[in-house]
Amino acid sequence: MTDPICPLCLRPIPADVPQSLHHLVPKLKGGKGGPTVLMHHICHKEVHAALTEAELARDYATPEALRSHPRLARFAAWIARRPPGFTSRVPGRRGRRGARS
Repeated sequence: MTDPICPLCLRPIPADVPQSLHHLVPKLKGGKGGPTVLMHHICHKEVHAALTEAELARDYATPEALRSHPRLARFAAWIARRPPGFTSRVPGRRGRRGARS
């Protein structure tokens, strides 16, 4: 059996690698029970660091749309050069208002 492919970075997702389900439309925006995709946990964290729930629901509800986002496209190109089990801290949202130091 072959490993599933992450829809963001297009790398295989081995069974022993941290992974998570991403709701293509966020649950809080009407996506509960809607379609999900399996992703590397690091890729999933980057999606939520880059985009708000509203942006995800409105403009980025497909894997193709996620890959077209400039920050996520740069991330996918960078992570594609790493092994499937690679993990790292994901920086938070840039320019977040009211963020504590």
